Formats: sequence, C-alpha cells, structure tokens
Amino acid sequence: MFKFVSYLNFILKSTNEHGVHSPFVFNFVTKCLYGMKKRHGTKPIDVLLKSIAYFDAQNISILDHLEAAQVVLESFPGIAFKSTTYDVVFANEFEEFHFKQQLSEGKLHNDSMILIAGIHQNPKKQGQWNALKVLPNITVSIDMYHLGALFIRKEQQKEHFTIRI
Repeated sequence: MFKFVSYLNFILKSTNEHGVHSPFVFNFVTKCLYGMKKRHGTKPIDVLLKSIAYFDAQNISILDHLEAAQVVLESFPGIAFKSTTYDVVFANEFEEFHFKQQLSEGKLHNDSMILIAGIHQNPKKQGQWNALKVLPNITVSIDMYHLGALFIRKEQQKEHFTIRI
C-alpha cells in the first residue's frame, strides 16, 4: 500500500521539462533523460548510463549494486571505480552518515552527482531521501520516483524537482 500511495503523490507533484525553471536541470532533463536513447531495461541503471555519458563522468562509485557495476564496465570500459574523487555515485542505500563521510574525505566535489535507487520503495528509504535532499551541500535534488538524483553545485540556489521519466 505504501508504494501505491507514494506513487500517487509522485504523480500529483511531478512535471516534465515544462515545469523546470533551472537551466542546469532543464538541460539535464531534455538532453540527457529525455534526449538520449534508452540504454538499459531498468530505469535506475538507464539513468546512470545516460548521466555518465551526458556529464562525461570518468570516476564512478557504485555501492551495493553488482549489476550496475557490470553494465557500466561493459558500456564504458575506461571508467575508473577506484578514485580519490567521484563524479557520479550510484547506490541502493546512501544514508546521511555515509554522505557526510564521503564529503569530509573530499571524495565528492562541486558538480558531483549522487543517484539513489528505490527512493520510494519503503518508508525508511523515503526518509533517507528526504534527509539527504535537505543537507546544506546538496543544492539540486530530482525525484524521478524510481530513483533520486542529488547534485552538489555551489553556484546554484537550492531547488527540488519532481520529474516524470
């Protein structure tokens, strides 16, 4: 029942590119999420692959998701998984403590993107998502129902978007 109610709330709040007033998010939605051809069967991995290509990300961290790591290696053979900083982080679980640890260790930088799969899967994950998107270092958050994207962009004011993909 939780997922059904969560999905209804998402549909009522969500928009497409026409409801986006941020040039950065508008370009991400139109040129990446809507503009690139589908690369994988599951939406979280598809968004991950499109984002890597769109941002030309070189340093990736994939936490607790073996299938995503394998697909990324097949699609982008030159990607580095062991790095001192990360352009894109992909995770099923990404608690606030872990984020703060990554930030304090300097592994996340301005323009880092964090993708979290299944943010509406259960109340705990939705709570984690809500806690992360209000952190001071996160300036852009995008709820895509199947996953969420968090961006560290010091040059941008804090905004939250709910986008249908």
